[in-house]
Amino acid sequence: MGRDVLLAKVLSSAIVGINACRVEVEVDITAGLPTFTTVGLPETSVKESKERVKSAINNSGYRFPDDRITVNLAPADIKKEGTGFDLPIALGILAATGVIPNSDLSRYLILGELSLDGRIKPVRGSLSMALAAREAGYGAVIVPDYNGPEASVVTDVSVLPVKTLAEVVSFFRGFTQIEPQKTDVLADFEKDRHFEVDYADVMGQEHVKRALEIAAAGGHNLLMIGPPGSGKTMLAKRLPTILPPISFEEAVETTKIFSVAGLLENNQALITRRPFRSPHHTISDAGLIGGGHIPRPGEVSLAHNGVLFMDELPEYKKHVLEVLRQPLEDSRVTISRAASTLTYPSSFMLVAAMNPCPCGYLGDSKHECRCSLQQIHRYRSKISGPLLDRIDIHVEVPAVPHKDLMAESQAEPSAAIGRRVAAARQIQAKRFRRAKFHCNARMGSRHIKTHCKIDDASRRLLESAIDKLGLSARAFNRILKIARTIADLQAGSDIHADHISEAIQYRSLDRGGAFG
Repeated sequence: MGRDVLLAKVLSSAIVGINACRVEVEVDITAGLPTFTTVGLPETSVKESKERVKSAINNSGYRFPDDRITVNLAPADIKKEGTGFDLPIALGILAATGVIPNSDLSRYLILGELSLDGRIKPVRGSLSMALAAREAGYGAVIVPDYNGPEASVVTDVSVLPVKTLAEVVSFFRGFTQIEPQKTDVLADFEKDRHFEVDYADVMGQEHVKRALEIAAAGGHNLLMIGPPGSGKTMLAKRLPTILPPISFEEAVETTKIFSVAGLLENNQALITRRPFRSPHHTISDAGLIGGGHIPRPGEVSLAHNGVLFMDELPEYKKHVLEVLRQPLEDSRVTISRAASTLTYPSSFMLVAAMNPCPCGYLGDSKHECRCSLQQIHRYRSKISGPLLDRIDIHVEVPAVPHKDLMAESQAEPSAAIGRRVAAARQIQAKRFRRAKFHCNARMGSRHIKTHCKIDDASRRLLESAIDKLGLSARAFNRILKIARTIADLQAGSDIHADHISEAIQYRSLDRGGAFG
């Protein structure tokens, strides 16, 4: 004896890290007591979709079947989380009951959350899904109207933005057409090339600006030490104005992270500026690195291809600072769970700021420091030696004299500094054209030996500095990298003693030196 079985299959996607993998949403409807079962490792938000789907179908004017419904999300070994499976499940039920033709569904990847009245709400990861659709050879995707701009960045894939379930049903029944979303990416890039801040606004602190220029030119991490009000935060916030413009490939990768984290603004197609992230010192290690019950990218990944600014560095919890070591070294974060291991990219410039002591006025000629030696040591010891070794440049930021603040002449604008930085980056891009990185800060030991050769005078100067400052082996390599960047800023092919001398100035806070 046979049974009445209604089957339908809709294609969707699930996010794994920042990438999407194809998911088949299979709907099976059989006669029996009314039940709705979802299988295939669904998280709570996916299991709850049955109530949203039922209300959306009924309130859109269609009949929800009073039968036994089984939804399978394949492959079953990948956890499915989020609300993006609402729309595929609803379409699968409508296809299984004959409301829309089943055959047309296989041509699209579909994603969307349903509200109870049938409206389609935004979801995370639309850009990743569009990229996955292109790689798999699909010609079109259906996404919420809100997510249309980000998904339409992907070429060779038609992006159909939709607002209601009824609109999607009408489209599949052939009654209406949906206009593909178009995005002018070049216009977005042009619009975001102008900054509201500029280094021309910063009077004095020329040696700090020089350090920031070197950091930007070579992608070096930097630590500023100075009293409150010396301009550390103001200087850091202007760093993106001198960095090379973000490339399209970098913008897509960064946008994928923001899309997965749900941080894209309405109608924002791409992140067209290098990110500048400034987390508060109360942040947890999961907030900084990423993780949680349902893993999400942390601040180090949101700063990918940009700047992570950590103000008041010793105020961060020590274990939070220690977890920075892996992304600083590997340019990625690996989060392990019992069922899966996720990797997020995290290639960023770390710019940190701190006071010289708890009160902030150690060494200040106009304010008296009341901190004891023990308090100062405890304050500074929150930053471990291994973490400090991974920060290439240390620069002191003294209080600005009043005469500098009152000066009528304008400081050098960001555009002029940026041109020198861009020229140095072009030299490095050519140098590392066969490598997986494009700036001096990422060089390993093999590349340092090849590209950072020094003459006898430079070697003697460096050996003397190692003896006096007690520099570590890692600090030795950092000095060579910084000297290489200084030479690149002068368009020089060789590293000279004056380059080494300037680079040594930026390692004065090593554990064997003033910081110890």
